[in-house]
Amino acid sequence: MSPTQLGAAATQLSPSQPKTRGFLRIARHGVGPGAMYVITYHRLEQAEASHPRPVAAESAQALIELLERIGIDFRLSEVRGALEDVLRFGSANIPDLWLSDEEMIEKGLVEG
Repeated sequence: MSPTQLGAAATQLSPSQPKTRGFLRIARHGVGPGAMYVITYHRLEQAEASHPRPVAAESAQALIELLERIGIDFRLSEVRGALEDVLRFGSANIPDLWLSDEEMIEKGLVEG
């Protein structure tokens, strides 16, 4: 590849929106099939313009669907371990999420 082609490829691969590092906090309220889950995205670099907005999942299936919609990779051991901790202890964190401001607003994780 020529230097021009390499530069064009790098431009296409670079993200258009800056991503913010954070984690998801999942808390279970209740027990059994009637349990409800509250998911909150916390930024590690706090922006003053937006605040975390808790999102409710009315069942375990709704929680899984919400996590899929956010883009959580269930193949990662950290994610599987966090879901086990939610079932065992009632809450857990999913670390190392990188989302842009637009993605967080689109997924309903922060107030716009």
